[in-house]
Amino acid sequence: MKARSILLLIVAQMAALSLWFVSAAILPDMLAQADISPFRQAALSSAVQVGFVVGALASAVTGLSDRIDPRFVFAACAFVAACANALLTLVEPGGILAISLRFVTGAMLAGVYPVGMKIAVGWGTKDRGFLVSALIGALTFGSALPHLIALGGGADWRATVLITSAASVLAAVLVLGTRLGPHHAKAALFNMRVVTTAWTNRRVRLAYAGYLGHMWELYAMWAWVGVAAAASYRLRAADPVAQTLGSITAFSAIAAGAVTCLIAGKLADRYGKAEVAAAAMACSLIAAVATGLSFGGPIWITFALFVIWGIAIIPDSAQFSALVADASPPEHAGSLMTFQTALGFTLTFFTVQVTPLAAQALSWPAVFYILAIGPALGIVAMMRLRHLGR
Repeated sequence: MKARSILLLIVAQMAALSLWFVSAAILPDMLAQADISPFRQAALSSAVQVGFVVGALASAVTGLSDRIDPRFVFAACAFVAACANALLTLVEPGGILAISLRFVTGAMLAGVYPVGMKIAVGWGTKDRGFLVSALIGALTFGSALPHLIALGGGADWRATVLITSAASVLAAVLVLGTRLGPHHAKAALFNMRVVTTAWTNRRVRLAYAGYLGHMWELYAMWAWVGVAAAASYRLRAADPVAQTLGSITAFSAIAAGAVTCLIAGKLADRYGKAEVAAAAMACSLIAAVATGLSFGGPIWITFALFVIWGIAIIPDSAQFSALVADASPPEHAGSLMTFQTALGFTLTFFTVQVTPLAAQALSWPAVFYILAIGPALGIVAMMRLRHLGR
């Protein structure tokens, strides 16, 4: 029963999270049909981040998934997100309504990703690290799917939108086939009074610092990797070829990280969460700088470096939540992890919005070097946290 439920949950998570980067995957085809300003191009992606923060805080404050069966919350949110996504085909590309629909999608995904994690951890205690990593892996692969679907849809971006909406509806059905595990319990409601612990508890503070360094880089890279790769390839190939290769690169780079999430979960249990997080960020930092140096060079080298960057950029993600849980008073862990997530995704609104504008003003390689600052600071935080453990 456990294996069946976790498998269904993983597939549901992947299907629903395919909605996250739809706008990034279809942006080149939308630009061929409509004149969308650089600010609104970025807003189509960053609105999802803002929506997620608002939805996550609202869910935590109301305790929605505690008062209602979390499977029903997941299913309802996945269905509403699918509807909001499908409506993109009926509104002006890049218009205010389109950006608003992306905000709604993000808010609804806050009832999918965290709620899915809640369902998963109800199935174990000793293997919770692995279960969390499995769900992060599902999120990662699901985030990559729009780029693959966009390749199949060709220039008809509306087909990609409708296919991902159908996938989210399927997710709503699949999650209802799961069961709640024997360790399912109510999580603590968000408590503003314990937020001070994020500053006064040094272990929590350092875990937050590492997480923010991770988030500084992660979603900016995920949202714009296809666009950045295509820009590099255009210096060596014709535009249609570069665009197709850009989509292939985006899917490959993001999806490849799903496997390393599972590996990192196992390694963290053996060697330590801070150590695994620091190692992943070191690899990510090196890959970001190397990708910048290879920009415009031989396509196969740049492609390989983007994929390596994607492999390294995500496996530390689950460890930061686990580190906060380990360092927090048990009665405050839920609130502190909620606050951590809210801070991280608030930061990604800024990075996702500014990244294409910075690339236009500076260059894509310069942006990659700036993104590398995040994991560099995260490594420092993890080394200090590791020192506290001695």
